[in-house]
Amino acid sequence: MNNINVIKQVAALSGMSITDLKKLWTDLHKTAPPPFNRTFLEKRLAYRLQELAHGGLPKDAEKRIERLAATEDGAPQEQKRPPGEGMFPGTRLIREWKGVEHLCTVLIDGFEYQGRKFGSLSAVATAITGTKWNGLVFFALKKQGEKA
Repeated sequence: MNNINVIKQVAALSGMSITDLKKLWTDLHKTAPPPFNRTFLEKRLAYRLQELAHGGLPKDAEKRIERLAATEDGAPQEQKRPPGEGMFPGTRLIREWKGVEHLCTVLIDGFEYQGRKFGSLSAVATAITGTKWNGLVFFALKKQGEKA
């Protein structure tokens, strides 16, 4: 199937009846069409026509999608970083803010400030200042705009 044929087939989808779209779905996917609206069917059929003509996703992309789908919240486990990663539990971070010295302690699973536990350093900085802050910048662990 050449590019011109694929373009023509994709363009023709908008002029087809919903019954014809569902029949085409069955022909292309070898399954019953899902009970979704016309727009959904047109988009998925257009993708399928192009996929059949030009090939699907590369194998490494498919594997990555499978890994992402296998995790609970979509973030791959190897990329999740626990709060305080790179800092040893017990490390004390000190910052003077408006003439007051503030002490934050790194925990295994977060941070402690004034007897309260926080999930992120940014949450501690926000508690201190009353405004949103990047915690690493606030405690001078990185410069503004610098990658962590």
